[in-house]
Amino acid sequence: MTDTTNQLPAPIAKEPPARQKLWPVWLVALIALILAVALALWSWQQWNNHQAVMQSLQTLQQDTAQLENQYGDRGSQQSQRLQSLEEKLASQRELIATQQRQIDHNARELLEAGNRTRTDWLLAEAEYLLRIANQRLMIEKDIRGALSALEAVDEVLNESDDIGVYPVRQQLAREILALKGLTGVDRTGLYLKLEAAIDSINQLTDQALVHENAPGFLAGSGSAAEAETTGEPGPLARAWNKVKSTMMQVVVVRRLDEPVKPMLSPDQSAYARLNLQLMLEEAEMAVLRGNQALYERALTKARTTIDAWYDASNPRVKALTETLAELAQRNVDPKLPDISQSLNLLKERLAGRLNASNGDGEDTASQADGGGDS
Repeated sequence: MTDTTNQLPAPIAKEPPARQKLWPVWLVALIALILAVALALWSWQQWNNHQAVMQSLQTLQQDTAQLENQYGDRGSQQSQRLQSLEEKLASQRELIATQQRQIDHNARELLEAGNRTRTDWLLAEAEYLLRIANQRLMIEKDIRGALSALEAVDEVLNESDDIGVYPVRQQLAREILALKGLTGVDRTGLYLKLEAAIDSINQLTDQALVHENAPGFLAGSGSAAEAETTGEPGPLARAWNKVKSTMMQVVVVRRLDEPVKPMLSPDQSAYARLNLQLMLEEAEMAVLRGNQALYERALTKARTTIDAWYDASNPRVKALTETLAELAQRNVDPKLPDISQSLNLLKERLAGRLNASNGDGEDTASQADGGGDS
């Protein structure tokens, strides 16, 4: 028994199983959690950006709708004004056609009157020129043309030997003096100056707008000049100036006793330029129509808008303001005198000569009849 036991192999000791390592799993889980949090933050940021973009788009749509409504109202007003101008132009054309028919009638009468004297021809020419002068002044508001026509009438009447035209020439002298006292309106020049002002408005950039950093908003702007005038400062003064300049960069002092003009957004800047352009176009229409009240009101609104929203120190803005101030002093509708009295007097004289010639003809015919009876 003992020998058998000694011959058996020795028992093998069993090693305990190795414990599994869990830290890789925790590492993977931690990385996944970090990625999930980062993805959530990124999604939240994208959502906020999307909301901001949508809000900006909504604001732009509202501004666009407001501009379209404004332009629609302006367009309807412009169409109404153009319609009224067309109606007035049609009435003036009709009046010109009536004058032309009267002139043609007078020309036919002149051609048919072969037995008239040279004085009759001169008086007829003077009547024609007087009608032209009245037409130039009342319809076209051409002061120079009317004055030239009246002076030509005076020369024609001077060549006639009719002493009965003295009252006509006396009235002509009064009317010529009245026209010489007027200042002609250069409508073409005013229109071109307003067009140049509109081009200048279109060239204005956002730098011409009023902003917070404009001169006058910051305090202590004269420190450099004071340092130059006081000479070379000492060490203590240099240290104090350095501290003061540092404090000025950190602390900004604004005056609250003066009204601060707000900044304009790009959309508001474009709207301001378009609004100014419409005001000056309204002034152009007033020049063509001879409407002094509308002309002054449009230029006043334009100057008020420029003073409110643009920097007066900008060279373009300053030049534009001076131009509008100069244009505002012009009178586009001067009071015109009545020059029809000389025409009425000449008509009376022509009628008197015609009656006198008819009376002389009847007397001659009666004398001829009487001589035949005898």
